[in-house]
Amino acid sequence: MASTILAGPLLRRVSAERLVFWLASREPVRFRLLLDGRAPLALDGERQQQLRVGEHCFIQLLDLALEQPLPADTLIPYDLQWRREGENDWHGLADWAPDLGYGEGELPSLVVRGRLDGILHGSCRKPHHAAPDGLVAADAWLRQCRERPQERPAVLMLSGDQVYADDVAGPMLTAIHQLIEELGLYPETLEGALVADSAELFASPQNYYRRHELLPDSRANLPLRERFFEGARKPIFTTSSADNHLITLAEVLAMYLLVWSPEPWRLLPDTRPELAGELAQRYQGERERLVAFVEGLPAVRRLLAHLPTLMIFDDHDVTDDWNLTAAWEESAYGHPFSRRIIGNALVGYFICQGWGNDPDAFAGEPMALLKAWCEQPEAGRQNALIDHLLRFERWHYRLDTSPRLLVLDTRTRRWRAESNFGSPSGLMDWEALTELQGELLHQDAVVIVSPTPVFGVKLIEVIQKVFTWFGKPLLVDAENWMAHRGTANVILNIFRHVRTPANYVILSGDVHYSFMYDIRLRHRRGDPHIWQITSSGIKNEFPPRLLDVLDRLNRWLYSPRSPLNWFTRRRRLEISPHPPVGAARGERLLNRAGIGHVRFNEQGEPVLVQQITAEGVVDFLSEPPPAPADESLHGRPVQR
Repeated sequence: MASTILAGPLLRRVSAERLVFWLASREPVRFRLLLDGRAPLALDGERQQQLRVGEHCFIQLLDLALEQPLPADTLIPYDLQWRREGENDWHGLADWAPDLGYGEGELPSLVVRGRLDGILHGSCRKPHHAAPDGLVAADAWLRQCRERPQERPAVLMLSGDQVYADDVAGPMLTAIHQLIEELGLYPETLEGALVADSAELFASPQNYYRRHELLPDSRANLPLRERFFEGARKPIFTTSSADNHLITLAEVLAMYLLVWSPEPWRLLPDTRPELAGELAQRYQGERERLVAFVEGLPAVRRLLAHLPTLMIFDDHDVTDDWNLTAAWEESAYGHPFSRRIIGNALVGYFICQGWGNDPDAFAGEPMALLKAWCEQPEAGRQNALIDHLLRFERWHYRLDTSPRLLVLDTRTRRWRAESNFGSPSGLMDWEALTELQGELLHQDAVVIVSPTPVFGVKLIEVIQKVFTWFGKPLLVDAENWMAHRGTANVILNIFRHVRTPANYVILSGDVHYSFMYDIRLRHRRGDPHIWQITSSGIKNEFPPRLLDVLDRLNRWLYSPRSPLNWFTRRRRLEISPHPPVGAARGERLLNRAGIGHVRFNEQGEPVLVQQITAEGVVDFLSEPPPAPADESLHGRPVQR
C-alpha cells in the first residue's frame, strides 16, 4: 500500500473557493477529500484528471471547486483518501502517509490566507550539491509555527531550477533508469541521434558520464557554425556538466518523482554501473551526497503537503543557457535531436510543474495533445506536443491576492537581438512587457517573481557585458535584465510609469547567493519604491572565495563617486543594499543555501526579510546602514 502513491500530495493552489493537488501513483486510483468538519468530497469527473505516463505510473491533478468557501486564516486539517478502481475500501493519509503530519496522529493542514502577507521563496535545488537542502530547513521552520495560521506563509514560491536536467549525478541517473524500468515509463525513438531509441541510449557505453559525446553540436548546421562560432566546434548544449544530461521524457519524469518524494527510492535496488578509476571515485562521492539528500525527502514531502506551492522554470529545468541568444535558438531548434531533448524537458515541466500552477491555462489544445500522447506514446504525437509547447505563451500567471502576485516567464518570450544573433536576448520581449504593464495598472502594490534578478550585482553584469563584446556570452551566462537595451529601457520605464504601483517587491533566484536592495528613482521623492529580494540557492551555493572577491570589487569600482556609474542604465536609480545581520563591514551578499522568507505590511512593503538555513535564520537589515563618508551622495547611501 505504501508504494501505491509514488509522490504527493503536493498542495498547488489554495483559495477560499478552490483547491488543487498534484500526485503520482503506480496504478489508477480514485480520490476523495475530507476537510475538517465537512462531508467527504468526491473527486470525480473534471475534478480528477489522470494521465498514464507508463505501464505503472499515473499523474493526477485534483482540481476541486468548493461550493462552500473555506474560512480565511484558519487551520484546516485534511485527509486525502484513495481507493483502487472497482474497490470500495478507502485508504486515508494515516495509512499511506502517516509522516505528513507534524505530530503523531496529526493530519496535514492548509490555511487560506486572507492576504499575501508572507511568502517563502527560493531557487536552484541541485540534489548532489554538498550544501544542505533548504526545503528541509523550511520544513523544520514551519513545524514551529504550524499551529499559528496567521504566521503561515501564503505561498511557497519556487522560482527556477527545481530540477537540474543538464547536471545530473551518476547515482541519480542510475536511480532514474531503475525507476523507469520499475514503472515501465514509456520508451521513445530518437531522430537525428547517434542512438536510435531510448533502449539503445541506456545500453550505450556513453550512457554514464559520456553523454556529452552523444549531444548534438553546431556542426549539424555548417553555415551557422561558420557565421557565429568562427569555424570552431561549439556544442548546442553549453552546460559544463553535460556528462549525464537528461535526454528522454521518461528520464525527466523519473527525475521529478525522485526529487520530491522518498517513496520511489524505496522501490530501487542498490546496484550501480560498472565504472573504473576516477569515474568510480566520482560516482562514490556523488552517492554520499545523494544519501543525505534522500534522507531529507520525507521532510520535503511534508512541507509540500502543507504549503501551497507555485513554480516557474529557469534554464536548468531544461538546459543551461536555454534561449540565451537567437543564434543558440537557431542551432538548438534546427536540429531534431536537440529539439527533442529541450521539448522533453518542457513536457516534463508542463506535467509536473506548470499544470498545477494554472490548470486553466492548459485546458484545450495543450491537454488534448498531452492526452493523445498518453494514449498512444509514439514519435509523431510526442513531436506534435513539443511543437505546440515551444510556441505556448501562457507559462506566466498571477494570483489575485492582496497584493497581486505576478510570476514572469523570462525564458520563452525573449526579445532577440536581431542585429547580432550572438548577443544576449532580452529576458522578455516588447509584447510580454506590454502585457506586464497592463497587469500592473491601478495596483497599489505588487509582488513580481522574476527568476533572474532585475537589479543584480553590477560588477557581475559588467563582466557578462565584456564577454558579450568579445562574442562569448555563453561562457558567462550573460543573462540579466540590463544586457539587452530594449528590454532594459522598457522595464525601467514601466517602473517609472505614473499609473503603476507605488510599491514593488521583486523576488528572484538564479544566482546562488542572496541579497536585498532598496531602490528609488533619483531626483524624485515618493513613488515608486522598489525592493529587489533574491534568495538562491535552495541547495546550491556560489564558490565562496570568488564571491567575496566580486563583492569587494563591486563596492570599490562602483562607489558613488566612481565615473563608471554613468555608463550604466541604472544611473537614474538610487540602490541601497540591506546587508545580512552579522555580516562583515561592507559585505552585502549572503552565500548560504536555504529558503527566503518575506513578510509584508498592509501597503505591500517588506517588513521582514530572512534566509532560513540549516544553521539558523539570518535576517537582512530592515533599513540600509548609514554609508561612510566616501560611500554617500547628498547624504544618501547608494550603490549603482
